[in-house]
Amino acid sequence: MLTHPTLDQLHALGLHGMAKAFADIEAGGDAASLGHAEWLALLLEREASLRRDKRLSKRLQYAKLRQQACVEDIDYRTPRGLDRSLLTMLVEGQWIDDHANLLICGPSGVGKSWLASALGNKACRDNRSVLYQRVPRLFTDLALARGDGRHPRLLRALGRIDLLILDDWGLEPLDAAARHDLLEDRYGRRSTTVTSQLPVDQWHALIGDPTYADAVLDRLVHNAHRIDLNGESLRRTRKPDRKA
Repeated sequence: MLTHPTLDQLHALGLHGMAKAFADIEAGGDAASLGHAEWLALLLEREASLRRDKRLSKRLQYAKLRQQACVEDIDYRTPRGLDRSLLTMLVEGQWIDDHANLLICGPSGVGKSWLASALGNKACRDNRSVLYQRVPRLFTDLALARGDGRHPRLLRALGRIDLLILDDWGLEPLDAAARHDLLEDRYGRRSTTVTSQLPVDQWHALIGDPTYADAVLDRLVHNAHRIDLNGESLRRTRKPDRKA
């Protein structure tokens, strides 16, 4: 078998992982000791691994998570109200398949955004689509989209995402347009994670209009898991992007 023509054909077919594995096996001198089935298995595994890595890289790039966080780094030692059994269930990800929501509340600095990013990272690794959005920026983008005709398309795109992370909910009151956008129905079809410094019992007043507030909260809270964090700010003692 001629090495260079084979490599050229593999690259021409877009099988770059197989081409790399082929070259590595040839260069390592292991070719003679491998049977045809072993050769093929190694090439296929390398190709599959490369494609998994590329898909994950694209999902993480699209997700635009606020922090580089992983669920393996969750700190259970610092007392702040984390329920290990609940976190274990959330890490497994079945709640996303069930189209449930997650609400993470607590004072500034206790790790709400980090935790949401870590769960988002795990969802990406589990082949789910994820998008992180700060709530004030999202509503600004939606308002601009109304003016240039992109609004329906943007809402449809948000509606297709398996896990939408809405960070910093409650920093400012909602106007009528924002209340209307919140009623875009992901309920029962997709999952949403919301982080907020405000406890859930104050969200009704934040939304403003009682009718809208009832409808929005019914969609967000009705089927939601809840994490209520407390304690001192972790930012006082830790550098950014470390364990949280």
